[in-house]
Amino acid sequence: MAKILVTGTAGFIGFHLSNQLLQRGDEVVGLDSINDYYDLKVKYGRLGYAGIDQEKIRYNSLVQSSKHRNYRFVQLQLEDTDSLDKLFQREKFDSVVNLAAQAGVRYSLENPRAYIDSNIIGFTNILEACRHNNVGHLSYASSSSVYGLNETMPFSVHHNVDHPISLYAASKKSNELMAHTYSHLFGLPTTGLRFFTVYGPWGRPDMALFLFTKAILNGEPINIFNNGMMSRDFTYVDDIVEGVIRVNDNPPTGNEQWSGKNPDPGSSKAPYLVYNIGNNSPVKLMDFVNTIEKCLGMKAEKNYMPMQAGDVVATYADVQDLIDNLGYKPNTSLEYGVGEFIKWYREFYNK
Repeated sequence: MAKILVTGTAGFIGFHLSNQLLQRGDEVVGLDSINDYYDLKVKYGRLGYAGIDQEKIRYNSLVQSSKHRNYRFVQLQLEDTDSLDKLFQREKFDSVVNLAAQAGVRYSLENPRAYIDSNIIGFTNILEACRHNNVGHLSYASSSSVYGLNETMPFSVHHNVDHPISLYAASKKSNELMAHTYSHLFGLPTTGLRFFTVYGPWGRPDMALFLFTKAILNGEPINIFNNGMMSRDFTYVDDIVEGVIRVNDNPPTGNEQWSGKNPDPGSSKAPYLVYNIGNNSPVKLMDFVNTIEKCLGMKAEKNYMPMQAGDVVATYADVQDLIDNLGYKPNTSLEYGVGEFIKWYREFYNK
């Protein structure tokens, strides 16, 4: 049994990851700031499902789950250096999975400082806490958005990613650079996880599947950006979680073949790696919409819109390293995943 800190545990992926770790017998401390970036009903709903009583939550105070004896939760901001340091000193984590971040490409255009506070300052505090408390492995959420203006498909961790087109993407690329520095200087094993368009039950209200489902059920039009000429590598949340767990269980040791004369962006002589976790099967946006309509048994009214700033036309994950190193490839079908989300949505909102 390992003792694992999961940050962002009231978030979409963090919620599912914590539940899966608990099911296999690990001890989990969940951390989240519970900010109001999106509907708090969903965040508190996730925590309630995991046995955390909303009424018992107090800032910087651990709450014991009523459902899992090995799960405790603490409301904390990563920017709160002193409280975070004390948590690490007290709990002595074997590993850390950092999923806490200010999410969203479009939100970063209007609220840039939120990304600096959480994704840069907060991540620095995580690195420092791991370094000074002998954490065995730090896995952290990066994003497919780091590929930016790269047009070589499928996206590979061995590609150059120096041209992000949103501050959110730049903050995630910064996390990878910062992690490499700590791996190189202090021998801290770190692994970056570039997630590709995650969806599924308990999903984020700002994501397309949630927005489209809500609008269609309410008889409202949906906005189709770039006139529908987009594709995404939609990845079911259970597949993401399986990938994260395999990564967490296998800290990097360093690539002995790495050369500074021909540097590989996805690895290092230091204990540092980056993985894509995606379905390796991009779906056209209109096919995605058709799948939602089929699962709902309803047709959507569509507003065709121009491309939004910060968006990319397509994402497509090369997951060969995940296959070669960890023997894993995501494979959940879109029809199954969308159907599971819609079942959850109808139950949660009584629709």
